[in-house]
Amino acid sequence: MPAHSAVTSAPRHRVGAGWFVLFTLAWLAIWTAQLAPLQLLIPLQLDTPNSADGWISGVVSSGFVLAIGGLAGVIAGPLAGGMSDRTRGAFGRRRPWALGGTVLGAASLVGIAVATGPVGVGIAWVGVSVGVAVASAAFTAMIADQLTDQRGGAAAAISSAQAVGIVVGVGVIVLLGLGVFAGYLTLAGILLVGAGSAALLLPDPPAPSATAGARTVRTLRARLAAFADHDFAWLLWGRLVVNIGNALGTGLLLFYLLYGLGRGAGSEDDLLLLIVVYTVFVVAASVVAGAVSDRRGHRVGLTLTSALIQGAASLLIALVPSFETTLVAAALLGVGYGGYMSVGLALATDLLPFPDDTARDLGFVNVAAALGQLLGPLIGAGLVALVGGFWLLFAVGGALSVLGGLMVLPIRADRTSRL
Repeated sequence: MPAHSAVTSAPRHRVGAGWFVLFTLAWLAIWTAQLAPLQLLIPLQLDTPNSADGWISGVVSSGFVLAIGGLAGVIAGPLAGGMSDRTRGAFGRRRPWALGGTVLGAASLVGIAVATGPVGVGIAWVGVSVGVAVASAAFTAMIADQLTDQRGGAAAAISSAQAVGIVVGVGVIVLLGLGVFAGYLTLAGILLVGAGSAALLLPDPPAPSATAGARTVRTLRARLAAFADHDFAWLLWGRLVVNIGNALGTGLLLFYLLYGLGRGAGSEDDLLLLIVVYTVFVVAASVVAGAVSDRRGHRVGLTLTSALIQGAASLLIALVPSFETTLVAAALLGVGYGGYMSVGLALATDLLPFPDDTARDLGFVNVAAALGQLLGPLIGAGLVALVGGFWLLFAVGGALSVLGGLMVLPIRADRTSRL
């Protein structure tokens, strides 16, 4: 039966600054390698300003490529997490998967650098998505393995690294004037050095004897048992919906600047400015919200409030489409998304239903976020094509953010004292 004994089933202690530095470095590299292609390089590769169908065909191609990668990540993340729960050996149980996913992701970034057309780019992007999902599942499981009262801080590190990773990736490519080929090779190097070093140096304690059952063969129904847990299921579906809402507000920004606001040749610089503003507020909100939730609890209320702020930001762009408004909305999006992702992940670790399968179930948490980010551009492309503009894209993004936030309300407050 589901029991939130995952919180206490293994010996844990407070970790020091060195652990957090390595953990943050790993996620900074992961997010940089995943989000810079999504935000900049893939749209540039697949942009079709001179095609017979005009620029909309490039938007649609980008959406399909990113969605296919998202589907691959959905499958790979929980599977890799479940297998890492069952891995035993001198090299650790999380480390082999963290390192293997990192190597696969870096090799696929090299592959996408030489790919041409939607099919070639799509195949290589699947490799990147699978590698990132496998590594993410292993690194996320370290929170449940090794932490108790520092989970909000670790979740804040992941959310902050996500925002900074976009700036690092897009900033390096734009400011150094790197082309698509050089940009992908640079991202591959960042992923190998950052995540690879963390995978080798972070501690990876052996599994406690209480999780010996994780080595038994499970049926498909047992593998998906987390979705039958009332609270955990509501959290997963809400996380998916909120991330789709976020992706609708951020995933097609370059196209919005080019064709929605007509910013022309300066669109790449405008994109970098928006990302910097977004990043500052994501980092600030992640750190503050994560710390507050560790000290005072109230994770459900903080998660809901953050999602509502994100929804308001997208609706603002839909109602008042201008670059100045978009700058303000970028700040609000950062506050909402930063708070939601840090507190929401800490809430997920509180609600883990099965102590034998922490990596598998946290893999579902990662997948919910990643799938939302990668489905968003596909859905957004359809919305843009439907009305020949961007207002519906942001309106739906705002509505989904609000809906996803409300989906934490059914979580029962008596499941853990941290709620």
